[in-house]
Amino acid sequence: MTPSPTTSNVIISPSPRLALVILLLSAALWPLPLSPWPTLVVGLFGVFLLVQTYILKLEFSEDDLVVWRGQEELRRFPFREWMSWRLFAPWLPGLFYFRETKSIHFLPILFNPAELQEQLEQRVGPLQQAKP
Repeated sequence: MTPSPTTSNVIISPSPRLALVILLLSAALWPLPLSPWPTLVVGLFGVFLLVQTYILKLEFSEDDLVVWRGQEELRRFPFREWMSWRLFAPWLPGLFYFRETKSIHFLPILFNPAELQEQLEQRVGPLQQAKP
């Protein structure tokens, strides 16, 4: 977890777990009859996610979750509009779900899940939905 220049903002550390699992999956697809196509398609997706892991940043500010690509701000999600959030399978490379008043978002967890959950609990509060 990296504090950003503003003391109250936190940038979540990247975690390449999801990309590496997908790359391993692509290697496991090699023996399939259609080889090498499944391996290449899944492997390219894994490489794409690996690159995104180190290009994208999640920053938690006092009032917003900000998504950055390099130095460019892609999107800002104000916490006051959040209705719920949940981390699906954070021990695996899972998904981060959150719902705003107008839309629903699913993001692959390309970041440290423990830091992400800590910041969500601290900044957004107990909006996590109970497990079904």
